[in-house]
Amino acid sequence: MSPTPPSSVRRVACIGAGVIGGGWVAHFLARGYDVTAWDPAPDAEDKLRRLVTAAWPALEQLGLAEGASPDRLTMAPTPAEAVADAEFVQESAPEKLELKRDLLAQLDAATPPGVVIASSTSGYPMTDMQTAAATPGRLVVGHPFNPPYLIPLVEVVGGERTDRTAVEWAAAFYEAAGKSVITMDRELPGFIANRLQEALWREALHMVANGEATVEDIDTSITEGPGLRWAFMGPMLTFALAGGEGGMAHMLDHFGPSLKSPWTRLEAPELDRALRDAVVDGCDRAADGRTYAQLVAERDQGVIDVLRATGRLDGPAR
Repeated sequence: MSPTPPSSVRRVACIGAGVIGGGWVAHFLARGYDVTAWDPAPDAEDKLRRLVTAAWPALEQLGLAEGASPDRLTMAPTPAEAVADAEFVQESAPEKLELKRDLLAQLDAATPPGVVIASSTSGYPMTDMQTAAATPGRLVVGHPFNPPYLIPLVEVVGGERTDRTAVEWAAAFYEAAGKSVITMDRELPGFIANRLQEALWREALHMVANGEATVEDIDTSITEGPGLRWAFMGPMLTFALAGGEGGMAHMLDHFGPSLKSPWTRLEAPELDRALRDAVVDGCDRAADGRTYAQLVAERDQGVIDVLRATGRLDGPAR
């Protein structure tokens, strides 16, 4: 599909440089790529370089590729100039369907033939986004988990008009770029990880709205409970162990009836002002005076320590 083999890519274009797009920029720079970025905000370059600077200590701990440097970042004045010589394009524009349709069509028109273009969308299917593109076969979803420079996961899936070779190329490229890839066989709104995260989020909001738990209670229930297991063993295998030597079969036979118990409410609660304020106030209390930058650094170090502790990153934890 692409004239450049996935493992030979050297120049990447990142379109959109907000939290997600900027995270991608930091990741690609740390992996030794030349990165050209574009964002319409007048202060985009300053914000992006600050994001990369803030992320770099964590990236150094994760391990920089040979030649990796923030100096390999270039800002382009237009999307067309950003992708003019790109060997891969990562689009991370705001989650507005018409905006993404138009932007992907523009990128398709300006990007060299055969080069794969991926969208970081967190919810839209590519089928709905590729309708205006002249060559939709090269458009795929490459959905990261925030922040992209730190969390390994990326979910790859095509749309109805995407060539299978483009999906395969994108998956191989992300793996070469140091990501952990799930290649999905079919489109699914919200993809896999977001759907699981959303179910937990909705139930948490219900509990806050009903006065059943505080923000602190909810966070502690995960960090001191199942989150410790989920860091290295997913929910399915974790539940299989709950069945003892009988495994998942015994677990389902024994605990299956609890699926009828009122343990979850997957419909989202009404996000009224009272619930909104309760969640915001609870998070402010949980932050306990720490700034955004301090919380980001704490999160990044925590993930790095977990990766090391579970054998997915070399070196001792700090």
